[in-house]
Parts: sequence; structure tokens; C-alpha cells
Amino acid sequence: MAGGESFVRRMMVALRIVLLGLVGMWVGCSKPPQASPAESQSSSSETQPTGLERIAVPDPGKYPPLSDMAGWKNPYLVVREDGIGLVDLSNHEIHMLKPEEIPAELVALPTSAWPYGRVVMVAQAVPKDASEETKAELRKNRALLLGTLKELDVQFREAP
Repeated sequence: MAGGESFVRRMMVALRIVLLGLVGMWVGCSKPPQASPAESQSSSSETQPTGLERIAVPDPGKYPPLSDMAGWKNPYLVVREDGIGLVDLSNHEIHMLKPEEIPAELVALPTSAWPYGRVVMVAQAVPKDASEETKAELRKNRALLLGTLKELDVQFREAP
């Protein structure tokens, strides 16, 4: 019966290997542990206050028609190779800002500067010098601006 015991022993080893494999697959396919609500809130960028929460969500029904963008009343930003221009709509002056200054400037605007909600107009200036370096600076400043607006949960419209 030594041969029979050897067979049974091999079958038991094979059964253990199969069971271990099944347990491994079950553990590998199970869901990862979920973060507690407090952890997910502290790690979420949406819950971090930006200072613009006081501004209503955008209301496209209030926007002027694209053919009449001269009537735009919300913040107006112009991407230039030397920075971002914030247009002062009351006197049509452009205040030049570095991309990192945009959040503070938008937060500093009064609620009355946002009649359409949390949306800005973005235009791109035509560079005086159309070199590759200038075009690269424009692309960089535009990307920085749009990334900042996304982090602030501010929508944007493109100037026609």
C-alpha cells in the first residue's frame, strides 16, 4: 500500500496547491480597502477652499451672444508672451500678472465682478514677434492659466 499512500499524498499536495491558488486569486481580485470619508475629504482638491466658493456656478443663460462679446462683464484674461493680462473692464486697462498671481487676483475681485458666475473670458494676444520662442512662451502661459483655472474650478470661454 506504499504506492497508494504516495498517490494520496501527491493528491493532497496538489489539492493544497490548487486551494492556495484559488485563495490567491480571490484575494487578488477583491476590492482594495476604501478610504474613510474623512480621509477622502482631506485628500480631495475639491474640498480645499480657493476663496471663490462665494461665486455662483456659471450660468450660460446670462452670457452675451458670441457676436456681442464686447458686452462681457465677467473677468477677462489675455494670454501674452510676457504674462497674463487681467483686463479692468471699468477703464479698459490691462494689469499684467505672472501666472502664479492669477488666483489671488481673481479671489480679490468683488462678487459683483462675476455676474455670470465662476467663468472668465480668455483671449490670446497676437505676438509682435512671431518667433518660435515667443510662440512657446504663449503656449506655456496659456497652459499655466488654464491649469490654474481648472484648479480654482473656474470655467472659461474663448474670445472669438
